[in-house]
Amino acid sequence: MHWCNSGCKELRVWMLHNNSGKECCWVHVLNCCKDKQENQPFPTIKVPAVVPLVCWSHERSYSFRLGNFAVDLQAAGSDGIRLTMESALTARDRVGVQDFVLLENFTSEAAFIENLRKRFKENLIYTYIGSVLVSVNPYKDLEIYSKQHMERYRGVSFYEVSPHLYAIADNSYRSLRIERKDQCILISGESGAGKTEATKKILQYYAVTCPASDQVETVKDRLLQSNPVLEAFGNAKTLRNDNSSRFGKYMDVQFDYKGAPVGGHILNYLLEKSRVVHQNHGERNFHIFYQLLEGGEDDLLRRLGLEKNPQQYHYLVKGQCARVSSISDKNDWKVVRRALSVINFNDNEVEDLLSIVASVLHLGNVQFAADEQGNAQVTTENQIKYLARLLGVEGSVLREALIHKTIIAKGEELVSPLNLEQAAYARDALAKAVYGRTFSWLVNKINKSLAYKEAECPGWRSATVLGLLDIYGFEVFQHNSFEQFCINYCNEKLQQLFIELTLKSEQEEYESEGIAWEPVQYFNNKIICDLVEEKFKGIISILDEECLRPGDATDMTFLEKLEETVKNHPHFLTHKLADQKTRKSLGREEFRLLHYAGEVTYSVTGFLDKNNDLLFRNLKETMCNSENTIINHCFERTELTDKKRPETAATQFKNSLSKLMEILMSKEPSYIRCIKPNDAKQAGRFDEVLIRHQVKYLGLMENLRVRRAGFAYRRKYEIFLQRYKSLCSETWPTWEGRPHDGVAVLVKHLGYKQEEYKMGRTKIFIRFPKTLFATEDALEIRKQSLATKIQATWRGFYWRQKFLHMKHSAITIQSWWRGTQGRRKASKKKWAVETIRRFIKGFIYRNYPRCSENEYFLDYIRYSFLMNLKRNLPKNVLDKSWPTPPPSLYEVSQLLRQLCMQNMVWSYCKRISPEWKQQIQKTSGFCFFLSLQLDQKVVASEMFKGKKDNYPQSVPRLFINTRLGTEEINPKVLQVLGNETIKYAVPVVKYDRKGYKARVRQLLLTQNAIFIVEEAKIKQRIDYANLTGISVSSLSDSLFVLHVRCEDNKQKGDVVLQSDHVIETLTKTAMSADKINNVNISQGSIKFTIGQGKEGIIDFTSGSELLIAKAKNGHLAVVAPRLNSR
Repeated sequence: MHWCNSGCKELRVWMLHNNSGKECCWVHVLNCCKDKQENQPFPTIKVPAVVPLVCWSHERSYSFRLGNFAVDLQAAGSDGIRLTMESALTARDRVGVQDFVLLENFTSEAAFIENLRKRFKENLIYTYIGSVLVSVNPYKDLEIYSKQHMERYRGVSFYEVSPHLYAIADNSYRSLRIERKDQCILISGESGAGKTEATKKILQYYAVTCPASDQVETVKDRLLQSNPVLEAFGNAKTLRNDNSSRFGKYMDVQFDYKGAPVGGHILNYLLEKSRVVHQNHGERNFHIFYQLLEGGEDDLLRRLGLEKNPQQYHYLVKGQCARVSSISDKNDWKVVRRALSVINFNDNEVEDLLSIVASVLHLGNVQFAADEQGNAQVTTENQIKYLARLLGVEGSVLREALIHKTIIAKGEELVSPLNLEQAAYARDALAKAVYGRTFSWLVNKINKSLAYKEAECPGWRSATVLGLLDIYGFEVFQHNSFEQFCINYCNEKLQQLFIELTLKSEQEEYESEGIAWEPVQYFNNKIICDLVEEKFKGIISILDEECLRPGDATDMTFLEKLEETVKNHPHFLTHKLADQKTRKSLGREEFRLLHYAGEVTYSVTGFLDKNNDLLFRNLKETMCNSENTIINHCFERTELTDKKRPETAATQFKNSLSKLMEILMSKEPSYIRCIKPNDAKQAGRFDEVLIRHQVKYLGLMENLRVRRAGFAYRRKYEIFLQRYKSLCSETWPTWEGRPHDGVAVLVKHLGYKQEEYKMGRTKIFIRFPKTLFATEDALEIRKQSLATKIQATWRGFYWRQKFLHMKHSAITIQSWWRGTQGRRKASKKKWAVETIRRFIKGFIYRNYPRCSENEYFLDYIRYSFLMNLKRNLPKNVLDKSWPTPPPSLYEVSQLLRQLCMQNMVWSYCKRISPEWKQQIQKTSGFCFFLSLQLDQKVVASEMFKGKKDNYPQSVPRLFINTRLGTEEINPKVLQVLGNETIKYAVPVVKYDRKGYKARVRQLLLTQNAIFIVEEAKIKQRIDYANLTGISVSSLSDSLFVLHVRCEDNKQKGDVVLQSDHVIETLTKTAMSADKINNVNISQGSIKFTIGQGKEGIIDFTSGSELLIAKAKNGHLAVVAPRLNSR
C-alpha cells in the first residue's frame, strides 16, 4: 500500500463474500485532489483473505479516515462499488463543490464565481449544475482524456464519478441504449470557450467505447474525419480564438440496436460568408485558403494558378494576419487531404473543390476601373482567364456578368452597366455565394458518406439518434451587426428551450417520486423571442418587409420602421426612444435589445444587404452554365425560372432554427456550458470580469436558481444508506430491512428537521446543502474510530500472514536444500569411486591394444600430454625443447613437433619486412638465406646482447650480404683482388694513428683477409691469421678497433674504424675470421697499438649526442648517447 501524508489520497476498501463464506478484501487508493482529477485511481491491491471485523450482510459499506487519509470501506456483491460524488465534499473548502447546487449561498453570483475559481486553480475544469456540465477552457493539456479515463466513465452512474465530459456522453449513451429514446447534447459558449474541442472529445469517446465491426469502424473514421474538413472550410482565426467555428453545427450520430454508431447527419447554420471578402484586423479568412497555399504541392498550385505567398491575394490580407505561430497550415493540409479520402471524396471531386477555393482567391484579385461614362471595366484579364478555367465558364461571359446586371421589367430584359462600387459588390457577392453554397454542398457530401442504410427489419432494430449541437454562444462585441443579431436570437431560443426542459425534467422527477411540485418563479424570455420572430410585428418581419418593399429602402428606413412598430416594447430601445441620459450611449443608427443575458446594442448598418444576400441574375446564369460539377450542382437552373423571390437570410435562419427546436424538443437533452477564462488564451489566468459576463449570458445563475428552487440534493435510498449507515447504531453495520425504512431510521437519528428533507418513492430529497455538509462532517468524525479498529486488525492480520508465509517458506527451503546437498554428496562419491576404478584398470591394461578396460586411462594419458604440451610449446624456432611423449604418442608427438616448427617458421616469414623479401629474391634460395640470417643473428646476440647499447636497434634490421655493390668498388681494386671473392663490403671511416684524422675508406671481407681500400688503392691487408682480436665499446657509438699482430712488418699497427652498421660489420668480420670469441667489449676505454711499441687510447663517455675528437691528453675522446640501460 502507498500512503500519502498530504491528506489528498483516498483509500477504498470493499469486502466480497464468495460461495464458501470466505472474504476478499480489495484496497483501492484514489486521488481526492492532488492530481486535480478526483477520479484517478492508484493500482488496486487484492488481499486473499481478511479477518472479519463484524458480521456483515451481503451488501454493506462504511467510511473512515486513516490518519490523514479519507477512506470508504464498502462491501458488495459482484458489481463492486465505485467512487461516489460525495467523496470530494470533505475537500470543499479548497477545491470547491462539484455541483453548484450544493452551494449554500446559491443566489450569490460571487459565490458561484469563487467556486469556479477554486476548481480552476486546481485544474478541475468541470462542475455540475444538477445534470448540466459547466466547462472552463484550461488552455493546456490536462491528460484527462486518455483511454483509461474513457473506460473509467463507461457504464458508470452519473453521480458516482467526478464531473467530466465523458460522464455526460456516457449518461446520454446509456439512456439511448436502455430507454431507446433519442438524445441530444447541447454545447454552447462564446468563441474560444472550447465548444469544438468538446464535440471532438465526445465523438472520440463514442469511437473508443462503442461496439465495433469493420463497417462500424468505417463510420467511426468518417465521423471523426468530418471534423478537420468542416473546420478547414468553416473555421477561422479570430481575435478571441485561433480555431473559431464560424458556423453552427448540429450532428446526429445514429446507433443501431447493438449500440454501435452506424451513420450520421450534419446540419449547418449561418456560415459567416462575409468573412470570405472581409476580415477585421488581427483575424484571418477561413483556414482552407492558407492550408492550400502553404501545403499544396507545386504541381497543384500551378494548375490552380496560385502562388504560395498569401500576401498576393486581396481576400487574405485585410486582417494582416496571414501566418499564426499556433497554427501549422502545412500539417493541417495533410490532415484535410487524408480526411477527404476517408469520407469518400474521389480525385475529381477534390480537384473541383480545390478549383472553387482557388477561384475565390482569384475573384478577390479582380480589379475594376471606370471608363469615360463612369461604368466599371475589368482591368485584370489574367484573373478572368484563371476564373474561366477553374469555374468552367466562358471568360467573356463572366467578364460581362461582373460589370453588368440584368433587370426584368414587364417581361423585358434590360442590361444595365455597373459603376465601380456596384461591380465590387457584385464580385464580392459572387465570392460569398460560391463559397457559401460550396460549403453547403460539402456538408451534404459528408452526409452522404455518413448515411445509414436502414435494416431490412424495421421496428426494434431501427437506429436511435444522439445529436450534438455545437453552436455559437451569446455574442456581445463593441460593434454588433446582423450576424450577432442572428446568433443572439438563436441563444434566446436555446435559453427558452433550456429553461422549459429543465423545469419539465424537475417536475417529472418530483411527480415520479411523489413530492409536491412548487411553482418556480423564473424569467421567461418568450417576450424577447416574440419581439424578434413574431409575424408582422417582429424585427425579422419588419426587416423582410423593408427589404421587399419597392422604393428607396435603406438601413435607416428600417430603423425608423422599427421605432414606429415596436416603440412600446420594454426590451427595445433606440436613440430616438431613449431618455436624455441613455442617448449618450446610443448612436442614431443603433438599436438596443434587452436580452435575458443583458443589453446588446446593434448597428443597423448593413442589415438590409446582409439580409437580402442578393446575387445578380446574370452572375447566376453564368454559374448555372459552369462545367465544374460542384458549381453546377450548387446553382440550379430552377432559380432562373422561379418567379418567387428567395427567402431572406434572416427568414431562412429563423425557419432552420425553428426546425432545430423541433428536433431538440423531440430528444432528451443534456447540456454543456463552455466558459472562456481569459481573452489572452493563457493557461492558469482567471479573468473574473470576463467570466461574470459569460455566467450571465449563459444563464447559469438562472439555471441554478431553478434547480435549487426545490431540493438541493437527492439520492437513491440504497446509496444514501450505504454511505451514512455507520452514523447510526441501528443501521450499522448492516440494515436487514427495506432501504426506505433504514434511511428513515438514519435521518431520525441524525436529527433532520421536517422542513429539511422529503422522502420520495425511491429517493431522499434534502433541501439545504448545510444539512448534507453537517452529515458529511459527522461521517468524517466517525471514520476516526473505524480507522483505528481497521488499522489494528489489518496490521495484525498482515504481519501474522507474513510470518506464517515466511515460516512455511523457510521450512520448504531448508528441506529442499538438505535433500539437494545429500544427493550431490552421494553423486560425487559414486563418481569418484567409478573414476578410480577405471583408472586402476586402465593402468593394468596400459600395454594392451585399446579396449574398454584401458580406453579411459589412455585418453587421460593423451589428454595430460597434450595439456602439458600446450603449456610448454617452444617459444621460437631456436627453442629445441619438447616434452617427452608417452610411448603410445611418440609418432604423434613427432608430427606435432614438425607442424609446430613449420607454423613458427611461417609465422616468422609473415613478419619479414619488404627489405628482407627483396634480399631473399637476390639469394639463390630462401632456406639458405634464412639459415644464414639466423646464424648471423644468433652470433650477434651471443656477442652483443645486453653488452652494447645499440644492439637492440639492430635486431629487427636485416643483415645485408654486402653494403657495396661491385659497381661501387673501384675496378682496379677488383683487378688486384683477382680470384678472391668479396664476401662483404661496407663503407667505413678510418681514424689515423697520429692526430686521429677521419678518412673515408671501404672495408672488404674476402675468404682470407680484410682489405682497407681508399678509392683505387688498397691501403692495408689484414690476414685473418694476423687478426688477434676486435675491441668495441659498450656505448651506442659505432667505433671498433681491429687488433693486428705487431711481428708482421707489413702491418702498421691496430686499425681504428667507424661503421654505421657496426653490429652487422663486426658479426660478419668475426664469423669470417673465426674470431667470435675474440671480440672484446670495453666499458671505459680501449688501448690499441700505434706501431713501434707505442700505444693509443680511446676514451668513451656518455653524453647527449655523438661526438668524436682528439682530447688535450692526446687520447681519442668519444662521447656517445646511452640508448639502453643494462
